[in-house]
Formats: sequence, structure tokens, C-alpha cells
Amino acid sequence: MIKKIGIAQIDIAFGDPDENKKRVRHWVNKASEAGCDIVVFPELWTTGYDLTRIEEIADEDARDSTAFLTDLASRHSIHIVGGSIASKTSEGIGNNLLVADKNGSIVKEYTKLHLFKLMDEHHYLIPGKEDGLFKLMDTQMAGMICYDIRFPEWFRKHVIDGAKVVFVVAQWPAVRISHWRTLLLARAIENQCFVIACNRAGNDPKNEFGGHSMIISPWGDVIAEGDLDEDLITAEIDLDEVEEVRKKIPIFQDRRPEFY
Repeated sequence: MIKKIGIAQIDIAFGDPDENKKRVRHWVNKASEAGCDIVVFPELWTTGYDLTRIEEIADEDARDSTAFLTDLASRHSIHIVGGSIASKTSEGIGNNLLVADKNGSIVKEYTKLHLFKLMDEHHYLIPGKEDGLFKLMDTQMAGMICYDIRFPEWFRKHVIDGAKVVFVVAQWPAVRISHWRTLLLARAIENQCFVIACNRAGNDPKNEFGGHSMIISPWGDVIAEGDLDEDLITAEIDLDEVEEVRKKIPIFQDRRPEFY
């Protein structure tokens, strides 16, 4: 089962949802032309980290973003792991990952579980309460958002529950990009799954972001990686490789969770 993945490592217009929709539309078109089955976008692509204005520019119940992504997905017949958007509800504003299948249906909305205090998320956003599991192409997958990857127990839970591919969407600063690469490689190796990680490019008023979006095999090999610039990073992945690696080193059979 070989599928072509595209990661849209894009710059984000600070606090400008309309401009960002134009950019996403352009990159979905590029991914479609490149023959990708799935295209992935970064965290908070509609707004960037314009948190002081997030109440004003967040998407009410994610309605606008949902309509936008499902329309693009069905028009191009491509699955979209639509990064995350700021979604305003009666409970507060969540940092929500949206996944649209190629038929134009939302198959998952996951709210970021772990809020990152160094970027003041806890002052403006509410944490999620549910997991990031979803299914595309008859394969169990999962979504994580940025800071989530520093919690190996959260990542492992999704793999134990069946995920063979884990998508990570992020706005990871350049100053800690070595952590980004190390953590992603570790998560792939220790969970023997594909890790598809989309980071943003560019800058906002306070941060420089590190790019280096990656597609990593269950063996921990980097199949494709971006640099600092905007780019569409693509690779074909063979989903059968997950079981092959797990047979070689059967860590899931050898676990002893009664002691953990």
C-alpha cells in the first residue's frame, strides 16, 4: 500500500485568515498536481500566533474553515490534514486540527491537549479532552499538535490504539529545531510508525520558525525533509512497512505495562 504524502511547509500571514486561505488554496493545488494522496498544513495556519486578537479572528465553531477545507478536498479529490485553526465555541477557543477526506467530509476534529505556556497558549486557548485518532484510506492514523510530541505517553496511546501513521502539525521555533528533529525521530523509532510532521516557515513579530518538516519511516529513517523555506515536501510511503518493522523488533509484544 504505497501512498504519496505532501507536506505544505508554508509561511503564515500574521492574523490574516483571508490571505492564509489564498495560500492554502495555492498549495493544495500544487499538491494535487504533484499527485499527492494526502496534503498536510501547519498549526494555526488561519491566524498564526496572533493570540492577543484571537477572540476577534477565531473561526466560530470552525464553520468557515470546515467549509473551506472540505470544498478544496472534494474539488481536488485529495485528503487534507488541515493543520489546525483557532475554533471559537461556547467553552472557549480551541487549537483544533481538522482532517477532511477526499470526498469532502470532516473525519476528525482534534483539539490540542497540551497547551504551551512559553507561547502564552494557556491565557487564550482551552485544552482538548479527546484523542486524535482517525481513519483515512482504510488505515488508522492520528494527529498531534506541536507541543504534544514532548509527551511520549500521549503519542504511545494512539499507537497502542492502532495508529500506523501519526501526523504532527506545528509552529516550532527555529531556536529549538534540534529538539523538533530529535523528538520526531524518537517518536517514530519507539512506536515503529510513520511520522509525518509539518512545521511552518517564516517569521511572526516575536518568533522565527524552523521549518524542517519531515517524513520519517517506522525504522527511523528520514525519507524527506524540508529546509527553512516554503516548499512542498513529498514522498511515497509503503504502509506495509509498519508491520515489517514490528516483526523485526516486536516491542509491542515485549511491553510489560503492568510495571509502568
